Amino acid sequence: MSLLIDFYKAIEESSAKMLAAAKAEDWDGVMRFEGACAVLIEQLRQRARSEELDAESRAEKTRIMQRILHNDAQIRYLAEPWLANFEQRVGVQNQYLH
Repeated sequence: MSLLIDFYKAIEESSAKMLAAAKAEDWDGVMRFEGACAVLIEQLRQRARSEELDAESRAEKTRIMQRILHNDAQIRYLAEPWLANFEQRVGVQNQYLH
């Protein structure tokens, strides 16, 4: 098994934690796990320069990426009402500043 695929698995795990936090409306947690994903993605990029995946690992990578994209879509769906509320509050606050 490839060490490179372990990075994809770690990103998927962090993505799943982001989704769980979003379901719990723990937006600070979502941002924390998003930061962890960003670090892992950068490490993955560095590692990918020197390591290639075999055919089996590429197939696994595809499955992992599909799950990550599914998690991301769910997170975005859950975040939409929160973001709209946030934008509305910021807009109201900006009215008082002018």
